[in-house]
This record gives sequence, C-alpha cells and structure tokens, in this order.
Amino acid sequence: MTDAALPLEGKVALVTGGSRGLGREMVLAFAQAGADTIIVSRKIDSCEKLAAEVSERTGRRALPVACHVGDWNAQEALVARAYEEFGKVDVLVNNAGMSPLYANLEEISEALFDKVFDVNLKGAFRLTTLIAPRMAAAGGGSIVNISSIASERPTPDDLPYAAAKAGLNILTKGFAQAYGPNVRINAIMAGPFLTDISKAWDMDVVADKMKALPLGRAGNPDEIVGAALYLAGPGSSYTSGAILPVDGGRTAMR
Repeated sequence: MTDAALPLEGKVALVTGGSRGLGREMVLAFAQAGADTIIVSRKIDSCEKLAAEVSERTGRRALPVACHVGDWNAQEALVARAYEEFGKVDVLVNNAGMSPLYANLEEISEALFDKVFDVNLKGAFRLTTLIAPRMAAAGGGSIVNISSIASERPTPDDLPYAAAKAGLNILTKGFAQAYGPNVRINAIMAGPFLTDISKAWDMDVVADKMKALPLGRAGNPDEIVGAALYLAGPGSSYTSGAILPVDGGRTAMR
C-alpha cells in the first residue's frame, strides 16, 4: 500500500469495544490505513492479543488499555493514558455496547437498565466531552458513534438498548453543533452483523428475517470498515451530524 493510499497516516485512533466484533475490524482497518491505535475494552488480555496482531500485520503502534467505559470516573485515566502515550487522539470511535437478553419487559431490573445506558450512552457522552475539546484545541478530529438500526426500528426484545442508541443519535447531532467546525461527529447506524454476539441468536429465525432485507442477509464484520474509514478520514471533510445506515437496506423497508 502506497503512502497515497494511507488516508490515516500519522493519525491516532481510539476505539472502545475495540478487541472484538466490529471494533476489532475497525482497529485493523485504521492501522492498515496508517493510524496508530488505542484498543479499549474491559478485558486487557483481548486488547493485548489484538495489539500484537496489529503490530505484526501492519507495523503500526497499538496500545491496549483496559477500561469499563460505563464507569464515568474511569474514563479520565483512559484519556490520560492515551495522551501520555501518543500526545493526541485524532479519531475516536464510541463502539462499546451491550444488549443483554431478557425474558420479558416486566422482568428487566433497574440494574440491567442502568448498565445498558451506562455502556451504550453515558460512556459515549463522557468520553466525547473529555476528548472533543482537546481535538478542537489541536486543530480538529473525527468522532464516530456506532449506533443501531434498533434506534429507529425497536422491538420488544431490545427496548433499553434501542432507547440508548436513539439517545446516541441525538448526542451525535448535538455534539456536531457543540464541537464544530474543527471536530466532526457522525454515527454509523448498524444493522445485524454476524459478530461473536450473534452466536446467541436463533440463526433459523435470523435467516428467515434477513430474507426480507433488500440484501437478503446479515452483514459480515468487515463490512463496517468502508463506512468507518469514510467518516474517520478526510473523505468526509464536509460531513458532520450525519447518521449513516449500514444495515443491509433495512431503512429502505416500510
């Protein structure tokens, strides 16, 4: 790959929930596009394993950091570590998320509800407010929030998650106003992807539902990469406050 084909050359990208699933694919893609990466998740072993893979495959620096992004106070240490190591963050991807299963709506506990909002919404709010002002002071940056089609098409099986992701859509638009013009903030509204989380799905039911999509299937994790690179890189220089569906065409359906 030539230098001209490295849109993130010299950049530093921090990805929460970065050790697996969509986060892992984005970390690898950013590194292949020239960025050094900060891989964040609760499990340091998984972060370290991916960091070693990034270095081996791309030659880029990769910093593994354990952090529970749903913990408001833990994020200051995360940001301090990132800036101590690299001196800057050019790209932030708020990807960490969770959507726990529950038997029915009436059995959802306050603890489960709060945990879903902490990870999917509060964490993204806190990390953005810690990093976006630094990005702005340094001349700019890009923040990408990973939302979900559930934010617009909720079902009874994912209501707390859907509500949190709807909130993330609102944060995306509000933050774009708050931190522009130097910092661009956008979201990817992801549809069903076959990550490790999908192992808990009833695949017969899923396959039947996917037939109704215009593309007729769920996404493979690496199919998030094109949108992520676009929003993180210079190609989206006139895009902010946007919510980009990557959902197999579900938003086109009635």
